[in-house]
Amino acid sequence: MPEPRYHYKELIRLASSLLEKAGMEAERAWTIAEVLTEADLMGHTTHGLALLPAYLKELESGGMAKSGEPEIVQDLGAAVTWDGHYLPGPWLVHQAISLATERAAKHPVVTVVIRRSHHIACLAAYLEKVARQGFFILLSCSDPINKTVAPYGGLKATYSPNPMAAGIPTQGDPIIIDVSTSTTANALVIQKHREGARLPHPWLLDGNGQLTDNPSTFFEGPPATILPLGGLDAGYKGFALGLLVEALTNALSGFGRAEGPTQWGGSVFLQLINPGAFGGLEYFQKETSFLAEACVSSPVKEGAPPVRLPGSRALALKKEQMGKGMQLYPGILPALEECALKYGVDMPEP
Repeated sequence: MPEPRYHYKELIRLASSLLEKAGMEAERAWTIAEVLTEADLMGHTTHGLALLPAYLKELESGGMAKSGEPEIVQDLGAAVTWDGHYLPGPWLVHQAISLATERAAKHPVVTVVIRRSHHIACLAAYLEKVARQGFFILLSCSDPINKTVAPYGGLKATYSPNPMAAGIPTQGDPIIIDVSTSTTANALVIQKHREGARLPHPWLLDGNGQLTDNPSTFFEGPPATILPLGGLDAGYKGFALGLLVEALTNALSGFGRAEGPTQWGGSVFLQLINPGAFGGLEYFQKETSFLAEACVSSPVKEGAPPVRLPGSRALALKKEQMGKGMQLYPGILPALEECALKYGVDMPEP
């Protein structure tokens, strides 16, 4: 029997209501709910509404702050540093994007780094809206408490999967990039472990240095580590990118692993670039569209699917699900139903 479909706005309302019941202010709850639902609309099922039960527990325990404002550590106009004091990551990132967009009229490049944010969910969920406004957006994050990725050639986990994301304007749909600098994300390993399933590929290195696709080794002693992007063949490249993200996030923000953090959180790097201040937005979009067309027009071997641009499948899926209704990944709906029962919130009708 197929999973039921829901109107995406009803799922936003559900998530927002649950967050409000847990003590979040209404406006902030709605923003978080929109980001989580956007992730599922785009098919990022590990970083969407699947996170909601964990966020609710963090609100209950005080790990995620229910109210307050980010502290301005430094503000030089085009360079801003905030201390998020573990406020909700999706709300903080939205506030940072609003600030950067406003200042982009004066500053060609605006950079906001945030230390001690809470988890910021799916990076891709923030990009489309900004890129459609004609801004080139770069976004990255690291969790300074999390150590699941080993350096290339090593067996001991040192840093987190450290995703890098970008929204690139074109004359049509933007190019949406959201890639981990490791072979996979923590959430996918956890998801497959709960399902008793294997990973799609041997992306882990067990404690003995052997490749494995068994997610249970992630929870054994010594625990398996996630390989840097590129695996055993070219993982030195992913390792280098992982270190780059560490520098952009933890190091620039002034708070990271050296401080010995004890809370689930995130260090965030956000940069908005105004193409109009350089070679011009019109040429920027002409160039990106030309390259995009050249890529998708590339011949492929017989029987192979055509080339697709980063984010194109996610945007197509989003459009489809906004029209036909959203199907949640198996396991998410029962968890949401449990939360709804706990907080006395009605589930939406399929």
